[in-house]
Formats: sequence, C-alpha cells, structure tokens
Amino acid sequence: MPPILQRLQQATKMMSRRKILLLVLGCSTVSLLIHQGAQLSWYPKLFPLSCPPLRNSPPRPKHMTVAFLKTHKTAGTTVQNILFRFAERHNLTVALPHPSCEHQFCYPRNFSAHFVHPATRPPHVLASHLRFDRAELERLMPPGTVYVTILREPAAMFESLFSYYNQYCPAFRRVPNASLEAFLRTPEAYYRAGEHFAMFAHNTLAYDLGGDNERSPRDDAAYLAGLIRQVEEVFSLVMIAEYFDESLVLLRRLLAWDLDDVLYAKLNARAASSRLAAIPAALARAMARAGRACVEREARELREARQRLLRRCFGDEPVLRPAAQIRTKQLQPWQPSRKVDIMGYDLPGGGAGLATEACLKLAMPEVQYSNYLLRKQKRRGGARARPEPVLDNPPPRPIRVLPRGPQGP
Repeated sequence: MPPILQRLQQATKMMSRRKILLLVLGCSTVSLLIHQGAQLSWYPKLFPLSCPPLRNSPPRPKHMTVAFLKTHKTAGTTVQNILFRFAERHNLTVALPHPSCEHQFCYPRNFSAHFVHPATRPPHVLASHLRFDRAELERLMPPGTVYVTILREPAAMFESLFSYYNQYCPAFRRVPNASLEAFLRTPEAYYRAGEHFAMFAHNTLAYDLGGDNERSPRDDAAYLAGLIRQVEEVFSLVMIAEYFDESLVLLRRLLAWDLDDVLYAKLNARAASSRLAAIPAALARAMARAGRACVEREARELREARQRLLRRCFGDEPVLRPAAQIRTKQLQPWQPSRKVDIMGYDLPGGGAGLATEACLKLAMPEVQYSNYLLRKQKRRGGARARPEPVLDNPPPRPIRVLPRGPQGP
C-alpha cells in the first residue's frame, strides 16, 4: 500500500469524532459498491467470450441508452471515453453541457435538464459530471435508460481530490504548504460549510449522488441507509475503480455489448490506484451471479486485448507521459495546477486515416472530446456533409468559478 494511504489510515484513527466526519460517509459508501452486476477490432471474434449468457436469457441487442453518473476522481473519465466512443460508432446522441456550464453540467449546482445543450437533446447517452437529480434525469433520458456509476476506495479518493482540487477548494487552499497531513490533523480549521466547491473536502460521493454531504451518518444512520436504498434502486451497476476490468465485464454483460466496446486507455491519470485487499462483498455477489471464474477470465482477456490495442496505437512500449511531453495537442490533458501532473498518451508520429483517428479518440481527454462531439452533433442533419475534423480542437480552458446558485437538495 502506498505510504500516503497508510498515513491517511493512521491519521483517521487519531482524528476526533468531528474530524472523522470529513471521510466517514466516503468510507460508508464502500458498502454501496455494486447492486448487480470507423471501429477497429482488437479481439479475436472467432474466440468466444468466456462467460456464457445468463441461464434462460435469449440473445439481446446492444442496449443503447445509458446514463453514467461521473463521480470525481474515481476513473470516471475513462468510463466516459468508452461511452463517447460507443455513442459515436453507433450514431447516438450524447447529452453535452451548455457552453455556460463549461464541460460539466453546471456542477456543483443540482442537475437540471436546462443545463443540456439543445443540439444534444433528446440524448441516448449521458456521461459528463453532474450532481445527481433523479427526477431531472428521468425527464431528460428516454424510458429504459440504464443508470450506472462508479466508486473508489475512500482514502485514495480523498488524497486524489486534495491534490487535484487544491487550487479550487477553499478548504484546501487554506492549508499551509498544501499539506494533506496538516489538513487531516485539524480539518475544522480549514473547512467552511457552504463555500463554493466545499463538497470536495466533505463527503464528495454523498454530494455527487444527490445527498446532503453535511448530514453525519454517525448521528443519523437512518439518512445514510435511505441514501443507500435510493442508490440501489436507481443504479443497475455501481462499478469499483479498484476492480475496473471486472466492473467493465459486468457492464458489458449488463448492456449486451462486445468486448471491443469496453476497451480503453487510462485517462486523467495521476498515479496508479491501489488494489483493495479483498473483493467487496456486493461486487463478489455480482461476479458470482455472472460466474466469478468467467468474469475473472474475461477480465484477463480484456487486459490482453487492451494491451494489443495500446501497442498498435502508441508503440511497442506504450507509456503514460506528462502533458509537456505529449506532442499531439489534442491529446494534452488539462492540468489543474502546476503542482499536479496529469498524464496522457501520445501518437507515435505520422500516420493518417481511420486507424489514427480511432487511436486519437481512444486517448482524447474529456474537454477536447466533448468539444468535438458538440460540434459534430450541432452539424448533424445535413447542414455540412463533410466529415468532422478531429485534429483541430482548441486547447481546454481552465475551470471557471460558476455563479452561485441553489446547491441544496
């Protein structure tokens, strides 16, 4: 386990009851976990997938309507890229934010269908950051939409939040020398409820899921239980970042997609995630329903196919690179601050055509891909018949502080 996670765990043991509130709901969310479980081909089609269809289940067409709640610092950008590429291959409409919202649906405000660009309605797929609001999403998305989200081990998630949003969350900005240890020693000295982006320092997952991040699960266990029931009722699958490949296998089966549909390159990565010591019970149950041995075998097949894809696209030894070393402008990830180095891939140079375009989109950061899809969908309908260029995206703009608006449930 990385030293920082050990320090986090040691620090939380020493924290007073009030201090523990900053992370306790995040820890509690581990109990949510899983309720149930031009394209290039990088998988040998003649070799059948390891896991057979569920018993008594007839073959199904691919499910085309998906709403993904993209939580913060949980590998959500990689899932988003999978969904963007699937939607584009199948000519589906992706819900994208109105320009006034930047590349998020006016987060941290409560989601509203009014935040969706009119050129991207009615959508088949939604995958950008938002604060969950069931009624508004059901108003926007078609009947039969499958709802999916992703969680991450809370200590690792919080450390990533602290590093990534250090220049945006007021509580983090107040900490001398940007010291996580100092924040954990006396969080009440820095945290102010109600400040803009305060949710990044206090129960972020609860806030993203539409809950009240100021409610203490220690003092109000019934509220947490109710929030968990709501999540279980809405989401058909809650992926786990530390079991990402296994989660993708379950997602593929849930949506009746092919293995090719869930191949990926890791995006918005800062450091490798730690692996949980044991598979969470709910995830284990979901894998058991699908056949654990089958899921694990298919996850290995996914990793092998992914490596073939990465080598084909990014060279014999594909490596994540700092943004400053990425020559392809459209693949340079946005950097939240000079203290954080978000990694990405670069094309090996030269090349053109469908293969290069597919590789470019595989590694395209969120802001550039969102801008590209918005332009493409705005021009859909015959206004311009020429193919949409991929290589002329403007660089991403920094996050702007949004006007204050209602943030409560």
